[in-house]
Amino acid sequence: MSENCNHNCEECEVNNCEDRTDFGVKTNDLSSIKKVYAVMSGKGGVGKSMVTSLLSVALEKAGLSVAILDADITGPSIPRSFGLKDKASGTNSGILPELTSTGIKVMSVNLLLENETDPVVWRGPIISGTIKQFFSDVIWGAVDVMLIDMPPGTGDVPLTVFQSLPVDGIIVVTSPQELVSMIVEKAEKMAELMKKPLLGVVENLSYFHCPDNGIDYKIFGESHLDQVALSHKINTTAKLPIDPLLATLQDEGRIEEANTEPLEPIVQVLVKNITQ
Repeated sequence: MSENCNHNCEECEVNNCEDRTDFGVKTNDLSSIKKVYAVMSGKGGVGKSMVTSLLSVALEKAGLSVAILDADITGPSIPRSFGLKDKASGTNSGILPELTSTGIKVMSVNLLLENETDPVVWRGPIISGTIKQFFSDVIWGAVDVMLIDMPPGTGDVPLTVFQSLPVDGIIVVTSPQELVSMIVEKAEKMAELMKKPLLGVVENLSYFHCPDNGIDYKIFGESHLDQVALSHKINTTAKLPIDPLLATLQDEGRIEEANTEPLEPIVQVLVKNITQ
């Protein structure tokens, strides 16, 4: 790898670089995916998988055919959110994704493990290869939109996804703390480096609405989302409240019953991009 490597292999002139990533991973002949969006964050623990799940539910309610590729290989949680317990099967043509109760297609490493609590102790190249196979070897069928649930940070897996999969845009998930600006800026710079549009930012754990007095309490401090969005010229934002019911639905695998209204600004942007 060159000392001046910017990780953009498409423009690299070093032909014998051992870290060069393969490009143009395609779906199999039995799959057709219109749009692919990555849901990412600069740090862990901000509810990225929950936001991915809720966005998929909202897009399905909007009449779209939706799929989720769980790229968080070492910390997969998407199957649990939807109550998926059966293991993925396959044919000679490829792997079949599992279907949620409303028809959302899901592929995750937890659907391939004997026990969902088994750790995935793999090195980076194997993880990257698995993600590519999830995209190319799974029989997704006709899909309007695929959401990719990314692991936290800007390391190997995001690099693999952005360089190898046809990502059409990025949704960033943050929390209200002061470091939100740093998180968004990291994601924005990676999106710029990979030449992927940053479509919107979701602030999770934004506030708690007390049902007794109707007051919104800022448990994790005042929101900085609007200022950050303005400074980074991000037009679309959404604030997701702290909701004990939402946490219960996710834990019980009933995320499809959740209220997705707080994410409507992001959903509208995605639907417009998919249907135009």
